[in-house]
Amino acid sequence: MTATTRSRKAASASAEPEVVSDASSVTSQQTTEVIEYPDIKTIRDAIPDKCFRPRVWISMSYFFRDFAMAFGLGYLAWQYIPLITSTPLRYGAWALYGYLQGLICTGIWILAHECGHGAFSRHRWFNDVIGWIGHSFLLVPYFSWKFSHHRHHRFTGHMEKDMAFVPATAADRNQRKLANLYMDKETAEMFEDVPIVQLVKLIAHQLAGWQMYLLFNVSAGKGSKQWETGKGGMGWLRVSHFEPTSAVFRDSEAVYIALSDLGLMIMGYILYQAAQVVGWQMVGLLYFQQYFWVHHWLVAITYLHHTHEEVHHFDADSWTFVKGALATVDRDFGFIGKHLFHNIIDHHVVHHLFPRIPFYYAEEATNSIRPMLGPLYHRDDRSFMGQLWYNFTHCKWVVPDPKVPGALVWAHTVQGTQ
Repeated sequence: MTATTRSRKAASASAEPEVVSDASSVTSQQTTEVIEYPDIKTIRDAIPDKCFRPRVWISMSYFFRDFAMAFGLGYLAWQYIPLITSTPLRYGAWALYGYLQGLICTGIWILAHECGHGAFSRHRWFNDVIGWIGHSFLLVPYFSWKFSHHRHHRFTGHMEKDMAFVPATAADRNQRKLANLYMDKETAEMFEDVPIVQLVKLIAHQLAGWQMYLLFNVSAGKGSKQWETGKGGMGWLRVSHFEPTSAVFRDSEAVYIALSDLGLMIMGYILYQAAQVVGWQMVGLLYFQQYFWVHHWLVAITYLHHTHEEVHHFDADSWTFVKGALATVDRDFGFIGKHLFHNIIDHHVVHHLFPRIPFYYAEEATNSIRPMLGPLYHRDDRSFMGQLWYNFTHCKWVVPDPKVPGALVWAHTVQGTQ
């Protein structure tokens, strides 16, 4: 593992899009350290220009390849798995199909994600058409996700404005514990740490996390909305990714949210018509298995990009774009990560710095900036699934880092907070 957070040089740097001081003072009993963050232009200049030029023919070749694999595998499953006479073997074949189809369709999800960032081609209209098709196929509201995801990139690591992942604080943790209603705090803490309880919570996190985000904007920062819904009442219903007038979006974006909903309705109608031909059970086996697998991977990938013991989050006064973009982690997922997940796991740091870089140039771009970033670059090559379990069971809430003013770290890494 090569993940660390501190550089010992003194300098100032700037963030994107505004130019601000980006040097964080680190004090200890004997010395004063300063973390140096290079400005965004300096990082940009280290990357070859070709990495910023998407090629339509390359992007489309992956798009057609992934759809061909998805439909080919679906056809084979539809034709041949029902012919297996052994019930256990037939169930096992369907389970294996769901897993494999989930991997392939996660790749389609990621290609539509490229479209949302403008990394699929140089043509915005073309990106949006392809992205809308790809995400609608997966029952994802393309434009809704695109707008909120852009704001996640704009404010990554910001404890108030990040629109995708803001960890709980100690105050949040004390307010949200359902167990506190019927047991004392110490007992509740012990109950929460029971492995089977943590496993159930992790499964719920993986299976329902995406839907909860789309419906209720959970895990987003309190200051991430475009307008306030008010406290109490039914205001929490006004943060859906499906409502054109949602507080998640600006007024000018409403028509695009409606287009996202139209894509979902078209796909829903296609699934309904398919069920009239092959039955809902077959549609469930062929389509909805992969739906849950895809969004399991999506939640896991996003969570582990932004959860690591040595990666900071920042309060409003200390945050800058560069700090937030570098508060992400590259991880290793082997063959699947490189060939099916389009490097989204392996080279995510550079994606947060420059989301318009196509995935097929991400490795080259990463290698270009690593020497400059030094210890500011984070990578963890330990088991991806093992780290999902470890981080979920250890990284529960953040506290101020006693060594870095304005930065927050996971509570279990600070002595005396557990």
